[in-house]
Amino acid sequence: MDLKIKDKVALVTASSKGLGKAVALRLSEEGAKVMICSRNENSVFKAKKEIEAKTGGVVRAFVADVTDDDQINAMINGIVEEFGGIDILVCNAGGPPAGKAVDFKVNDYRKAIELNLISTINLSYKVLPFMKKQKWGRIINITSVSAKQPVENLILSNTARAGVLGFAKSLSNQVAPYGLTVNSVCPGYTKTERVENLSNAFVESGQGTQEDFYNNLEATVPMKRIGTTDEFARTVSFLASDGAGYITGVALQIDGGWIQGLF
Repeated sequence: MDLKIKDKVALVTASSKGLGKAVALRLSEEGAKVMICSRNENSVFKAKKEIEAKTGGVVRAFVADVTDDDQINAMINGIVEEFGGIDILVCNAGGPPAGKAVDFKVNDYRKAIELNLISTINLSYKVLPFMKKQKWGRIINITSVSAKQPVENLILSNTARAGVLGFAKSLSNQVAPYGLTVNSVCPGYTKTERVENLSNAFVESGQGTQEDFYNNLEATVPMKRIGTTDEFARTVSFLASDGAGYITGVALQIDGGWIQGLF
């Protein structure tokens, strides 16, 4: 299926590994010019080389923290100077620390909101002028199933990521007349480096084997398996495509049926 995004300029944040990297790779495979960023210089340039080697596409790497306005401005300016604008924005950021309400102070919530919500708002505001001018654009926010169905030990993520869904839905209605779409995706358990690290920590803590760890996760998912990064990336790429032009304001879970609610 031709997604019709060849030569579109796509910015994927927090994309040196995990879901962000998988999305960047997939967009590059579809012919987009892909911009990736990370706080870690070694990681982001390593990812750049890996994506280029697999796709032969145009890939640029930036060292940028999504909570640092100066760094984001420098990255956006660099992209616009070279390519003239940004067509696709995939907002991604790491998750805040795990824990319950008793584990955190008010300032911890401020940091979580800055990381996951304010970064999404800031990035969206910075690309909208270019998208409006060309009457075409895609903004896709990577959140979590916790934005729809709160997870017991993730109160910071439950709070901040739910805000992303509210912002995205409101924004989608306001920019729709310009031909822009704004959607969110809510990944469930997916086999990323982060989950692999959690499995190692599970073993090291003496709670059981890696097989036990994955069995425990999979038991909570109706499909009885965790997702792959490629499955996730293909869904995001479709939302970035020309064919998804009438889909906007959606918060789509990619979770194997983990979320139990109707919406």
